Amino acid sequence: MGDDFDDTIIVPSRRDESPGGHAIEDTIISQRGLREIRTPAPSVAEPDGASAPDPEPSTAHFALRIGLGGHLVALDVPCYIGRNPHPPRISRETAPRLVRVPSPAREVSSTHLEVREVGTAVVVTDLRSTNGTSVLTPGSSPRTLRQGESIVVPAGTLLDLGDDNVLQVVALTVPPSSERVAS
Repeated sequence: MGDDFDDTIIVPSRRDESPGGHAIEDTIISQRGLREIRTPAPSVAEPDGASAPDPEPSTAHFALRIGLGGHLVALDVPCYIGRNPHPPRISRETAPRLVRVPSPAREVSSTHLEVREVGTAVVVTDLRSTNGTSVLTPGSSPRTLRQGESIVVPAGTLLDLGDDNVLQVVALTVPPSSERVAS
């Protein structure tokens, strides 16, 4: 009966050894391998030679007026605005449009604000700017976005980044022929 209560010692299994007598190391996946996996597979031509129809270009319903009376920038892709804007390190979709604004007093952060069209709405996100973003929505009092805060805004909203940089959200019905919409 004493033999039934002996301690059991679990010993890790020995690694398989390769024919040369060296232990096989763990598999390491490099970043290069991950990039290769993420690249889309090449498209295959259809057997009858007909090509697939091109997707419809995305049409912006809104634009940003840079400065009062300034040029328009379409919101067909997200816009990153700042004194020296940079795209995010990890992008979820289409690369954003980078919009540079002057800031001699350096009140505007390098990448200060993101403005994107989501369906038929415009979402403004403060990108952890130092001085914040003042938002003046028509018919309401001004408010300041906190760092990282997002808000849905209607057409006519004014966005004050500081250093006399005011942007206006503009609804696009048909781009006026007298104004050029940058895409």
